[in-house]
Amino acid sequence: MVLNGRGVLRAAQGTIPLPSVIRLTYYVHRPRPTIPLTKREIFRRDNYTCQYCGRQGGKLTLDHVIPRHRGGTFSWENLVTACAACNQRKGDRTPEEAGMPLLRPPGPPPQSALYRFQRYLVDHAEWRPFLEGW
Repeated sequence: MVLNGRGVLRAAQGTIPLPSVIRLTYYVHRPRPTIPLTKREIFRRDNYTCQYCGRQGGKLTLDHVIPRHRGGTFSWENLVTACAACNQRKGDRTPEEAGMPLLRPPGPPPQSALYRFQRYLVDHAEWRPFLEGW
């Protein structure tokens, strides 16, 4: 055990601090799991921000950078978060044709442990130093 958590485990012989971080002495390396391509993960990758105007929150939608009827695919590189107004304004055009440049180019999210577990850091901030090195 490296870091104690919140609370204790009670046993017949006494109490033991509840661990929050445990260091393994032997680790079986396995391939990192890929992040599934879902609407929620696209929004999370883009930080719930419209990639055209920069507005956060509100009614967000998915937008195909290259429209599907023009050969665009359902992939990390072709999907971005857009607010409903920007998605409608862009229509069935590319960002260049619509005069709406992207804030940042789309791509797969990072495979880091920090990205994968960042939603849990709200309740477990003590994990951050251990996740940043991965």
